[in-house]
Amino acid sequence: MKKSERIARRGCLKTGMITIMADAKDDPYPTRPTLLGRLKDTQDQASWQEFHDIYAKLIRGFCLKAGLTEDEAQEVVQETLISAARHLPEYSYNPKVCSFKTWLLNLANWRVKNQIAKRRAPTAPPAGRGRDGAEDDSARTGTIERIADPKGEFEALWEREWHSTLMDAALARVKARVDARQWQIFDLYALKQWPVAAVARTLGISAGRVYMARHRLSGMLKKEIKKLERM
Repeated sequence: MKKSERIARRGCLKTGMITIMADAKDDPYPTRPTLLGRLKDTQDQASWQEFHDIYAKLIRGFCLKAGLTEDEAQEVVQETLISAARHLPEYSYNPKVCSFKTWLLNLANWRVKNQIAKRRAPTAPPAGRGRDGAEDDSARTGTIERIADPKGEFEALWEREWHSTLMDAALARVKARVDARQWQIFDLYALKQWPVAAVARTLGISAGRVYMARHRLSGMLKKEIKKLERM
């Protein structure tokens, strides 16, 4: 795994009829310096809870789509977050050297491979641990290194999960800010991609109201994504 960030590229986040452009030179998910800065205070429980809520979901989704079972995924989530918590107070945010997204991927990626290695050699000592059984992030066993990641599939999977979780977080924020009727219109038309006539007929409203709801909530969604990027 490379320690430097790959060449910046533009990513396109899509949900139904919603298309929002995100510049990949900035991590398009809440890995904002302000949150990372707050995490240097180990007593800031609110920030640590926010960190857990965001990244536990991200890591779990990555693990499951990489082929782990639920139990294996939960183990990776727990170990990765514990390791991150131990190192974050000293973490230096410098995206030109290594973005937080890449740093967290490194922590999760080898643990996923470790789980796969344990399936192949169930009696072998767990990789990545010292003689005293303590976790050692710097350790990489030969078995793990030999597990194939053809064409960087794990990294591509992480990228997709990263963008998907960003969209989910932004949608959840928008949903919490609007009334149920507005969200229902937006959900049916923009997310589920029902024809406007079908939405209007089902909800007993005009097509104009459907268009207006989509326009308003799409604008809110874009703003929430920008907030997540900057926070």
